[in-house]
Amino acid sequence: MDIFLVALFSYLSGSIPFGLILTKIFIKTDIRKTGSGNIGATNVLRVGNKYLAALTLILDILKGYLPVIICINLFQELVLFSCLAAFLGHIFPIWLKFKGGKGVATYLGIITALSLQLSLLFIFTWLVISLTFRYSSLSSMFATFTVFVVNIIREIVTSIEALSINANIQDSRILFIFLILIIFTHRKNISNLKNKTENKIKI
Repeated sequence: MDIFLVALFSYLSGSIPFGLILTKIFIKTDIRKTGSGNIGATNVLRVGNKYLAALTLILDILKGYLPVIICINLFQELVLFSCLAAFLGHIFPIWLKFKGGKGVATYLGIITALSLQLSLLFIFTWLVISLTFRYSSLSSMFATFTVFVVNIIREIVTSIEALSINANIQDSRILFIFLILIIFTHRKNISNLKNKTENKIKI
């Protein structure tokens, strides 16, 4: 019963389409018909409202962070189910016929709940890549990959030092799943990057 409640709460939390809701309320626009058609903060920014984009980013982070941090405190053994359910809620929301966002902000919220150090690594890597190449999609995928690799290395080192298998190895499994899913949600961006038609971040 607990696993059902955790999965349901986490999925419903992750499935709230804040970008769509905010743009419909404040600028009377369906974000799905603008720019890339995505409901995330990057596309909200494309409609020209940086304040709504910032608010969307914060809320999308929180909808990943809150269910996971609650689960950590109440259902420690079900944390990974909460992580995955919240993430899937964002990219496959039932309210939007399972056509959601790319999951980057929600992913950031989830890893912040799991590890502040990994979230800071993600932000740092994202900023460096975005400032260098000015592609949000490339920055997101590379930062997600970096978090996964660094966590693997950290676990191996910790395991060697402790002469045992680190219990946090499950974190790397969920991070690998997130990496695959984020690459999947950015498949069109990957094609655009290959064809040199991907939109750059305007600085």
